[in-house]
Amino acid sequence: MSNGWVLPEDVLRDAPNYAPRTSELADLELLLTGAYTPLAGFMTRADLAALSRRGRLADGTSWPVPVTLQVPRALADGLELDDPQRRALVLTDGEGAPVAAMDVTDVWPVREGMAGVGGAVRRLGDGGHGPFQRLRRSPEEVRALLPPGRVLGVFADRPLHRPQLAQIAHAARTLGAHLLVMIPVGEEGTGGLTSEALVRAVFAARDRMPPATLVAVPLVGRRDEISDALLRARVAAAYGVTHLLSTEGMLSGAGLRVLVPRELAYDNRDGQWRWREDIPPRNRRLALSQEEIDDLLDRGFPLPEWHTPPAVAKELARARPARRHRGLVIFLTGLSGSGKSTIARGLADLLREGGERSITLLDGDVVRRELSAGLGFSKADRDANVRRIGWVAAEIARHRGVGICCPIAPYAAARAVARQMAHAAGAGFLLVHVATPLEVCEQRDRKGLYARARAGLITGMTGIDDPYEEPTDADLVVDTTDLAVEEAVHRVMEHLTETGWVEQRLQSA
Repeated sequence: MSNGWVLPEDVLRDAPNYAPRTSELADLELLLTGAYTPLAGFMTRADLAALSRRGRLADGTSWPVPVTLQVPRALADGLELDDPQRRALVLTDGEGAPVAAMDVTDVWPVREGMAGVGGAVRRLGDGGHGPFQRLRRSPEEVRALLPPGRVLGVFADRPLHRPQLAQIAHAARTLGAHLLVMIPVGEEGTGGLTSEALVRAVFAARDRMPPATLVAVPLVGRRDEISDALLRARVAAAYGVTHLLSTEGMLSGAGLRVLVPRELAYDNRDGQWRWREDIPPRNRRLALSQEEIDDLLDRGFPLPEWHTPPAVAKELARARPARRHRGLVIFLTGLSGSGKSTIARGLADLLREGGERSITLLDGDVVRRELSAGLGFSKADRDANVRRIGWVAAEIARHRGVGICCPIAPYAAARAVARQMAHAAGAGFLLVHVATPLEVCEQRDRKGLYARARAGLITGMTGIDDPYEEPTDADLVVDTTDLAVEEAVHRVMEHLTETGWVEQRLQSA
């Protein structure tokens, strides 16, 4: 699709719509703004093959990583690649608002039910909406704001504490460079913070920075440090960066110099941050690790002023309060008859007695009737059921309530999606595996489902003719074979108390 490619409105109106995944939408925005230049769209098979062999696109242009889009196979099969007016695809955001038109010139199978599509894209609509849109400037807009000379780029994918701020100030002063702070906002839940909270936390440190320009960049991680570093260098160069400050290792790419700072430590003699080797051991205090910072926030303790500027500490405490005040999803999974619903009801009653947070019980059967009516027992429908439950529970937790879910949830991938939704909402997630064995569940069989399944009267019964993938990532395992309901509920409550999600209460006499 060239810049001159224009389709009639009726063609776009009748073209199929598709909402890409969050990571694909982030790539789409970077394609549309020119941050991925020379790419004009999602890669074709020829590009991917050339990239795999030579690290270049099919036309010989250097490029570091795959940028791809996958769509349902049935949708791809409806496109006619030989007809420019019948191969258009409208890409929408998660709410269905059109974002871009894609001229699909290549289609290929990638996995069951999904196909890869390649082709150029062009923007539709007004360029999107959402928090901090004013910061999501295009590379061209950002370059116009930068002063002449060197530009030091920093990707602030976590809040900036005093040691990072000292490294930035030293590098900018040494280079005589203007500072460009790029805040990745392409994925939710980075470091336990929502994208909006991360932006606020970085802005809270602005008065501690040298003269700077701040921009939000819809960039997502590639789960590969080398690919991430190379892509970041490429995007930074598009925004006008000449030098990139990194803590990941000495890398170069896209014509940038990548700087790796030495480790700093706090000097208690005068309260300054210096190179660690320049401070006597008795006066040296190392920076807090991310685990230590998380632990202080989880327990509701203030971050020390020697390490974190007060404005940043205040923003982090607001965005990530102590666990006892934070939203939580408690997700119980197990076979039918394992005791999930009974434990969930007892747990909900006990938590309501405390009155500390709003409690919502999303029982599997009730949810099927009220939320997931019309779904069957196929794998796709079971996954859809769990996703819907997970989404509702995450929204409850986003507003600092507790959502308790107890579907069978037999598949690990769907449970992982539920966990990711909770984390993206800035909430906690507790996976409880109610690991009561199948034979015990069959003996109970209150609804007669196992007997009917054994008799061949019903199919798709989890544990009989449909698999249950036992969790390997459960936070707590409970077997109710010889355990009273009260004891099972007590074990969950004990875990919640020990991990700080619930305040310990004195037992009434």
